[in-house]
Amino acid sequence: MYYERHLSLHILKASGTFPVVLLTGPRQVGKTTLFEHCLDEGRTIVSLDNPAIRASAQREPAIFFKTYEPPLLIDEVQYAPELFPYIKMIVDKKKTRGLFWLTGSHVFRLMKNVSESLAGRAAVMSLQGLSQGEKFLLPAGKPFTPSFAFQKSRPMLSIREIYTLIWRGSFPGLYADENMEWFRFYDSYLSTYIEKDIRVFGNIRDEQLSGSGGNNF
Repeated sequence: MYYERHLSLHILKASGTFPVVLLTGPRQVGKTTLFEHCLDEGRTIVSLDNPAIRASAQREPAIFFKTYEPPLLIDEVQYAPELFPYIKMIVDKKKTRGLFWLTGSHVFRLMKNVSESLAGRAAVMSLQGLSQGEKFLLPAGKPFTPSFAFQKSRPMLSIREIYTLIWRGSFPGLYADENMEWFRFYDSYLSTYIEKDIRVFGNIRDEQLSGSGGNNF
């Protein structure tokens, strides 16, 4: 089940105003899925999670943009900072809105490249997990409040339901599949984050610190 994200309206407005829309946020909060639901006709999707595509983008960014021409959605763009100067050149040459939609999970590294290459050219938005309003399918712009009006639309939440909401958290994947065990999801999420992202961007060779006092970084 797809939960409508309230940010979708802002993405479409920004794409009609800026040449670049950058959507940041943690992994698995639905950045790519949100963009896909906002997708306009003719936009190509390319993911730098693919090792071969990532290597091409890093080594030959000029050829990358001959293979994948805008309008373009580039997923996990932080893996190829080499693309940013070329995005700037394309944007300045074409002077067209909505050329690039970008997603990224590492906001600090991303913003360094954005500030250097895309200042004034990119609308930057942050997506987090599902809000309570999104979970309960409230329309965009309507705040989630424990009001009597809301409670009239459904039975009052029980203590068990409240604790389930707290423990389950806000990742969309936990709500798309009701059988998903939240503790296994978070355990796998943490392991993947350490093994994939932190090691790559921190240049860490071994995530297990040795007891001998040696330097593992």
